[in-house]
Amino acid sequence: MSTEVREKAVVHRDDEYDSREFVMLRRMQDRHFWYRGRHRFLLHAVRRQVRRAARVVDLGGGCGGWVDYLAKRAGSPIDELALADSSQAALDLAADALPEGVSRHRVDLLDLPWSNRWDVAFLLDVIEHIPDDGEALRQVHRALAPGGLLFITVPAIRWFWTWNDDFARHQRRYHRRELADLGVACGYEVVEARYFMFLLSPLLLLSRAVAGRRVAEASEEERRALALKMHAVPSAPINGLLTAAFGLETPLGHHLTFPWGTSLLAVLRKPA
Repeated sequence: MSTEVREKAVVHRDDEYDSREFVMLRRMQDRHFWYRGRHRFLLHAVRRQVRRAARVVDLGGGCGGWVDYLAKRAGSPIDELALADSSQAALDLAADALPEGVSRHRVDLLDLPWSNRWDVAFLLDVIEHIPDDGEALRQVHRALAPGGLLFITVPAIRWFWTWNDDFARHQRRYHRRELADLGVACGYEVVEARYFMFLLSPLLLLSRAVAGRRVAEASEEERRALALKMHAVPSAPINGLLTAAFGLETPLGHHLTFPWGTSLLAVLRKPA
């Protein structure tokens, strides 16, 4: 596996995603119930929408958890599979997690080096960190081949905002219509947009509300320690139970329209 570095230097913006979190992300991405549930929900959408061999890139893909998951379970041929991120630390951590043949690219999402290059792209919990989310979508639009698909996941609905969004350096949460309208404004056709993480949303809000009382009285270092604890993989029995509960949303959430959820999936297409 190789890392393709552009001639123009790429700088990772820590104010959008703290580089210190990549080590935690590497530990979480295979085992944590949230990642397992998101991957399962997203894979169902990919299998429905992608019916031919494709050139695929995960943009802002961090340590490669989704790329590894997709490579093992795609269900259809993949002509080319790549991981792209602005952080060299993330790409280095991904090295031993990726299947043979997956390329790694260090890129700036606001200055992508490709035109008409990819058939399928992913932006998974990425654009909520970027102040100019529209420019990121326009950059991906240029990088996609005509008829190419973009799969996006984001945190959903502003009234779900908690201290955790501040810790994660989120710029915003999205409503379904808002994300669809943004896609149209950036030149895409909207294939679908749907909420997920519906069944566990009350439990998530309760846990963060309880922790929020402690956060309000904590120092900066204490807040960080609490956030890291909240993001750790739960004990095996709890993690298994939550994984099973989240798993019920696939394929249920693709046949029913959940009225809300703490996350949102959109599939956008570059017109052919």
